[in-house]
Amino acid sequence: MKPFFKVSLLAATVLLAVGCQKEEAPEAETAPQAQTEQAAPAAETSKLDQFTSEDDKAAYAIGVSFANYLATSIEKPAEFGIELNKELVLQGIDDVFSEKESLTAEETRQVLEELDKRVAAKMQEQAAEKAEANKKAGDDFRAEFEKEEGVEKTDTGLLYQVLTPAEGEKPAATDTVEVHYVGTLIDGTKFDSSYDRNQTATFPLNRVIPGWTEGVQLMTVGSKYKFVIPPELAYGPQDTQSIPANSTLVFEVELISIDNGDVEEAGSDAAAE
Repeated sequence: MKPFFKVSLLAATVLLAVGCQKEEAPEAETAPQAQTEQAAPAAETSKLDQFTSEDDKAAYAIGVSFANYLATSIEKPAEFGIELNKELVLQGIDDVFSEKESLTAEETRQVLEELDKRVAAKMQEQAAEKAEANKKAGDDFRAEFEKEEGVEKTDTGLLYQVLTPAEGEKPAATDTVEVHYVGTLIDGTKFDSSYDRNQTATFPLNRVIPGWTEGVQLMTVGSKYKFVIPPELAYGPQDTQSIPANSTLVFEVELISIDNGDVEEAGSDAAAE
């Protein structure tokens, strides 16, 4: 019963909004531009005056809130090819307030649950398609990068290129390292950078993505490497806000120091597991 009640109220606000827009449209079309511009400030300061009581203000505010939610509820399925007929939404509102709705509360619940399932299925399908496209694009990018001069490939598929060589100590997987780095997607989109924060990152090598754990162990203090990390050594099918699923990642890393003491800060959001 709860979902049905919620949707009905949301739809009612849309009906109210549509009706108001139809009534106001002719005035907006015939009013001279100069008069409209002069009247705007007064309208901004007197909108609340149209309500005769605090209850009316609250009622209208609830309607606006529900209408905004409903608009999202209709637009979201459309992103996945599920087109919801707004006229039928409005018809459902009218039927509810006329107490002649065609569906029972149970039928309404079932239909909305089915809609949720359809949207979820479409989202999964779309996500799978994007993940597969990302994987192929990453495979192609790595194949081309591997041809560049000085690029080496490890048994796991990690690609690296020495940008600035140095002589010195190499870290072990159990060591804590201090680094400067920048991380990008294969299209050059930057998702993380210690340089931008003007602060190095310090973390244990065994607590970051496998590509980092393996790659940084190849480095000596003072060196700078470029790593191209396949998704299986990064985040795999995991989809984050800044890193899409199955992304190949590109890092330029500068090894500043090796610290076997306690870690006081974990600076790398992009590389952390």
